[in-house]
Amino acid sequence: MSGPSWRTGAPGSTATLRSANQHRVLDALRSPRPPRSEAGPDLTQAELARVTGLAPATVSSIVRELASAGVVETRAGSGRRGTTVWFSEKVGVVAGVDFGHTHLSVAVADLAASVIGHRRVAIAPDHPYDDGLAQADAMLCELLTEAGRSPGEVLAVGLGLPVPIDRGVVRSTAILPGWVGIDPKRTAEDRWSVPVHVENDANLSALAEHRRGAARGHSDAVVIKLASGIGAGIIVDNELFRGSTGTAGEIGHLTVVDQGPVCRCGSRGCLEAYVSTSTVQNMLVGQFPGASLEQIVRAAGDGSAAARRALEDTGLHLGWGIASMVNLLNPNLVVLGGEMAIAGELILEPARVALRRHALDLNGDVPLVAGELGETAPLLGAVLLAAESAEFAV
Repeated sequence: MSGPSWRTGAPGSTATLRSANQHRVLDALRSPRPPRSEAGPDLTQAELARVTGLAPATVSSIVRELASAGVVETRAGSGRRGTTVWFSEKVGVVAGVDFGHTHLSVAVADLAASVIGHRRVAIAPDHPYDDGLAQADAMLCELLTEAGRSPGEVLAVGLGLPVPIDRGVVRSTAILPGWVGIDPKRTAEDRWSVPVHVENDANLSALAEHRRGAARGHSDAVVIKLASGIGAGIIVDNELFRGSTGTAGEIGHLTVVDQGPVCRCGSRGCLEAYVSTSTVQNMLVGQFPGASLEQIVRAAGDGSAAARRALEDTGLHLGWGIASMVNLLNPNLVVLGGEMAIAGELILEPARVALRRHALDLNGDVPLVAGELGETAPLLGAVLLAAESAEFAV
């Protein structure tokens, strides 16, 4: 993630310290307000001092600078309420774009990553990349118009794709074949003429759950996105961990059965072959032909032994894969998100059983919980990525 302009400066210099303190204040303004907030939807300077750990005088000075630059606005309070602070609407907006396997979602948000408007449409899995970006552009323009904003006010775009981004290029041919060989950052920046920050959708889900969802407050977490495929976003020391080339978290391609079915990646017996939504549907094609995942989950809840067994088997395989990640990473928390999370305890409890069985004793009790953001997680993650990366002069 490229840093905003206020993070620059020589290490150890006064300018660097000042920039780092500005960064802390701005990040606090992006976060949901803390419990017991006394100022309504906006933070007071006293709350900013408490959240950032900075001295009140330092916060006051930074707020004055940000207000003079037009980045924030303030309103004087009285007594314990203090001066409230919020991002100025005049400074601009950000956008999030989430390409799923069969959907496209676009959102416009303010610099606090509060969504102003969003839209979701179905899209063909084999769409050409330029058609996909053209549709995203049209949706973005519509949302900006509805919000009374112009394209020139967009400071940054977060772009999520359901594929590994290997050294900035899409290389996997199995998902979004129309994007293979494309550098999505450069291509999208050519279209929008603003900085575009690209991430795998599992990473964006992890960012969203860490900042706004079930993993909030946990410095080290793994967020699993389980749907037509499976991936993991990894949070280490409160930051996304991407690995050396950007493909960390491909949990779906752990081998769980050496002579298992051939996976789309070319290997055999990958975890993805045992836990995806299509796998569950295929297991039950005789009992529930053409059933959606929602219908299968409903049948399991109504007492169908076959549906319950399919979800239980899925959970047991999932827990095996999670145990491998837990043994390697030792996170505080594991979060299950994505389409499959609607199964709730029907899949979580068997996954916990397998996690305890296959993880080291010291790791087997790591909490495994459902995500809080549902299908909106990747889009919110794209918005957060854009907001946290937006550059403006201070």
